[in-house]
Order: sequence, then structure tokens, then C-alpha cells
Amino acid sequence: MELRGKKHCVVIIDMLNDFIGEKAALRCENGEKIVPKIQELIQFAHEHNIQVVHVQEAHRKNDRDFRVRPVHAVKGTWGSEFIPELQPDESKGDYVVQKRRHSAFSYTDFDLFLREEEIDTVVLTGVWTNVCVRSTASDALYHGYNVICISDATASQDDDMHVSGLRDIDIFGDILSTENYKMLAKKKFSQDESVV
Repeated sequence: MELRGKKHCVVIIDMLNDFIGEKAALRCENGEKIVPKIQELIQFAHEHNIQVVHVQEAHRKNDRDFRVRPVHAVKGTWGSEFIPELQPDESKGDYVVQKRRHSAFSYTDFDLFLREEEIDTVVLTGVWTNVCVRSTASDALYHGYNVICISDATASQDDDMHVSGLRDIDIFGDILSTENYKMLAKKKFSQDESVV
């Protein structure tokens, strides 16, 4: 297999205090297990000059989302902050996209940022596979981007939800493990200097 696209972006979706950890308002328990894989991908991206984007759910206090789900990740609160292990590193060019809907593309500047950076491929990680990751994957396809989802760097509340999300995302793009992505990216990027 050969990776599609000329310029990639590793996207970390909603690895926030209100989703990860025992005090999370909308805890995704399996999300705690993927932290080391995401850290590994971020390090790989920084070493290979691949853009990293952290997506941050940041709701209004009276957001309509709270009509169907518990109050969580309100902008400016502890719950909306990134977990300590996955803080954006602006010194290495990390970019933050704030969102109020499931998809990172909905009413944000994510698409504009990707186009300005001439990025054509999004590499998706984070939580929840069947909700925000899936929504971002489908919107990425609609906006003309290549989609790669990292199976062991995404998670949902349980394995059934995770597998269901991956099954849907497989329609929109490629599903790879962290190791497979890194192996294929190293091969591609070493052959094509214009990628990085």
C-alpha cells in the first residue's frame, strides 16, 4: 500500500479533560488507552515536519448540544482544556481549532487553515471514533481531502462503538495502525521531498 496525498496533517480530536480521566463529565474510558499512541504520532509528525492540529471542543454555556448530552467542554473551563499529556506545542508549529459541533470542519477555520498550508490529507486520532472522529472524516471527504484514520489512536466508550465508527470511516478513507502509518509515511516522505 502507498499513502495518498502530498502533504499530511496529524489531527488530534478532543483529547480534553471532560473526555479523558476519572473526573471527565463525558468520560470516554477507552480514550485513556490511546494517549501513548497519540504521543508517538505527534513525535513522529514533529520529527518529519508534518503539521499537527489539536481540535478542541469549546461550547457556549447554553449550547444546543446540551439538549441531548450532559454539559461538557464549556469554553474557558477546565473541562475544555487539553489533557496534560497532550498539550499543543506552538513552538513546533502545532495549531488549535476550536469547535462547537461534532466535526472539526463545522463552523471553524479548519478547512481554511488546511488550504492555506496546502495540506491534502488528514490523519485522524482522538475520541470518539463513532461521533467526532467519524463526523470529521466524512466532512474531510466532502471537502476534498484524503482521509486516514489511525485505529489504535482513536477510541470510543466501548469496543462496539469503536469498531462501528471505524467501519463507517473505512468508507471515507484508509484505516491504519500507528506502526503501519509511520512505516508507510517514512517510505513516502523519504521518496518525495516535496511532501515535507
